[in-house]
Amino acid sequence: MDLRKLKTLIDLVSESNVSELEITEAEGKVRIVKSAGSMAAPIMTYAPAASSVAAPMQPVAAPALPAAPVPAPEAAPTGHQVKSPMVGTFYRSSSPGAKAFVDVGSVVKEGETVCIVEAMKILNEIEADKSGTITKILVENGQPVEYGQPMFVIE
Repeated sequence: MDLRKLKTLIDLVSESNVSELEITEAEGKVRIVKSAGSMAAPIMTYAPAASSVAAPMQPVAAPALPAAPVPAPEAAPTGHQVKSPMVGTFYRSSSPGAKAFVDVGSVVKEGETVCIVEAMKILNEIEADKSGTITKILVENGQPVEYGQPMFVIE
């Protein structure tokens, strides 16, 4: 694979919310994984087409970031959890200055929009999959969410 193409792919992953990218072409396969620290360089592996074993390549140099403190695990919330259907960025409202779709104590009906998850510059409205009262909001506005991550608790 062309070195300029690899550099472009690394830059795209570094500057985006994408945490992992895998490209397969005739001459081989490249997998770029962004480290946990937002400023850390992506980790790349390259597998030539004739080989099934990935050989690590040297990542672009980046300053090391101190490890973030790990919060103590909380008890699992009781009630029905509304989970993220995709990886993206969680937003409680339709625009930065707008009122949040729901707050703790809000009564929602099945199918009502409760938040937005932005993925690849597309804003996806997430709907409640059960009627009830929002008892807990588990994600902060603007924070990344993973597939299947609980975002709300409805009782």
